[in-house]
Amino acid sequence: MWMLNKRAELVKGIAIGVGVCAVGYVAYKKNEDAVNSFLNEHGFNISSENNSDFYSMSLEELMEAKETIEDIIAEKDLTGVTIVSTEE
Repeated sequence: MWMLNKRAELVKGIAIGVGVCAVGYVAYKKNEDAVNSFLNEHGFNISSENNSDFYSMSLEELMEAKETIEDIIAEKDLTGVTIVSTEE
């Protein structure tokens, strides 16, 4: 009986932790720009990948972005996602 009670407490704790993380993630995503600018002002280097100015990025940052994009393309290719080009 004692073991069942401890297991129930553990499951309850995990569920609460997952819920708190989910709420925190949603709150962060809603205020992502404000949070990132606050962190940048306080010494944390948080870059927003959505608004990247490729011309101001270093060569290392550009290579990392290229590798990430290539990984995403390869993953989508393996899953059968059709890529449609808008170029003629």
